[in-house]
Amino acid sequence: MRVKNENGSDSVVTHSHRFIVKFTPTECKEYTIDCDQPSTVLDAIRSSLGTTEKMIKYPDESIIIQLGKRDKESVVPTHFPCSCIGDGETVTLYHYTSEKIEKVQEQHDKTIHPKDHYSVFYIDTVGGLKTKTKELFRNKILKQFKFLCVYGEKGMKVEEALKQDGRFLDSLGEFKLSDNENPNRLTVRTQRVDSLHQKAFKIRLPLNKRENVENPTTSILDVARDSGQSVKKAMEQPGDSGCSTEEIYELLRKQFPELKKWMESRFPGDSYEKALNRGSEKFGKIQQSFSEVHRIKKLLKMGKSVCKILVSNVSQGTGFVLFDRFVLTSAHLFRGCVQGKNLLDQINVYALFNYDEPEPETNYFYFSAEKTLIDIDEELDFAVLQLKPDGKKSNPKSKPEHVKVPAGLLDRFGPLPGNGEACLIGHPAGSVKKIDPTCIIEPEKREEAVNDHLSKYKDQKVILKKVYELKNQGIDDIMMGGEKAEKVASYNTFMYHGASGSPVFDAHGQIFGIHTGGYGMSDRVIEYAHPLLTIFEKFVINLKES
Repeated sequence: MRVKNENGSDSVVTHSHRFIVKFTPTECKEYTIDCDQPSTVLDAIRSSLGTTEKMIKYPDESIIIQLGKRDKESVVPTHFPCSCIGDGETVTLYHYTSEKIEKVQEQHDKTIHPKDHYSVFYIDTVGGLKTKTKELFRNKILKQFKFLCVYGEKGMKVEEALKQDGRFLDSLGEFKLSDNENPNRLTVRTQRVDSLHQKAFKIRLPLNKRENVENPTTSILDVARDSGQSVKKAMEQPGDSGCSTEEIYELLRKQFPELKKWMESRFPGDSYEKALNRGSEKFGKIQQSFSEVHRIKKLLKMGKSVCKILVSNVSQGTGFVLFDRFVLTSAHLFRGCVQGKNLLDQINVYALFNYDEPEPETNYFYFSAEKTLIDIDEELDFAVLQLKPDGKKSNPKSKPEHVKVPAGLLDRFGPLPGNGEACLIGHPAGSVKKIDPTCIIEPEKREEAVNDHLSKYKDQKVILKKVYELKNQGIDDIMMGGEKAEKVASYNTFMYHGASGSPVFDAHGQIFGIHTGGYGMSDRVIEYAHPLLTIFEKFVINLKES
């Protein structure tokens, strides 16, 4: 390959720089790539390492290249010019089996130019105004990263740069780009890329391109397949419910043999799909009451699977059984207690069940957790523990018998309701198990709810102080236009510290979220939960990468 001058003639130009490549974000091993000729970043890696690493032999379309050391920050296409990689910069390669991440472009002219011939800019993986729920990319796996780094030769149109990139859908149509620093400043698709260099944008699609969010739920079969279909979207799109349960959670079953046995015994035939199809009802129209006796009985029964989590001498929270001996809880309980997925030597974790009565009447039983977590994810604030098989009773005088982990609640999860009633079960402040019925606060009503809460204060100085606290805690993230506005469920609850990890139920008794936290110091203003479907989706993705 040669570098072209502005007049179009070829000339030999000294091309020499060095960058670092890793093949998993957590491994210590890394390689130095001495790049002495212009090429794409992937070709430069292959040229330097040959067949040293299996990953670089995979098809280009199934590889993701992360730019920089910041985890999940930005990713470049495989044909990204090596001249645009900074000297000494680190790139990390990810591979997804059978996944098509980008469309390989036919490039008759593979000439790589010096970096000043290109404009490099960033596209946010979250859409702009009226576009947050729309499909933008060929594969939803890209949404786990913050930005897609895009390049284009100066003079190229924006739409040409995105088409050349290969990771965007061909059907974007009449899109615009809104500047992340000034969302009111728009760039149309036919403008040149020259002025976009090193700026970040969101894609904004016209209203008639909105996806249909009213579709009923369907089987989550595609989640465990290598199709790239997101869990949440799989639940929203209609599909064939005749698929066998044998195929469900194929990936997870390979990781955990216990899950196969549990699924076969718990869901014979197609009963799993039938259980999930209960989520197809329109939750926005439901106004059921948790005061009805049959609902209370159902909640109390499922509440047996809710446990108090103790992280020795560090923190306490709540969790619940997913299946077998696997428990889901909040990741922040383990802050400073883990290295990778391994608990520090001095840290022990316990799950206490049946902690329903205060001392000395309480008669709970407990299990120790394994020292290695199955998964921990700070972004969505969840952790999956595996309990040791032998449980113990708190009362040594009680009749000795084999203690079993309560039934799992994985078959009870459902989609995030837009509004309606909800209920939390947990151990606030480490106390006995409590139930708190509440109502979901819709995204567009959150600001009103916060203002109503602050209106009880008469002193303007107190109000300003409260607002300042809330802003510092990041409450704008869940307000309309915020990055988490459509990604969490919000409500009011008396369950503060110690309730993190509590399951949040809807009016049908399905678990739709995990209580994560809230805003406000001594006086809580609004609380929120991450959707269980989103967490499960990320859990599957993390398992693929591990």
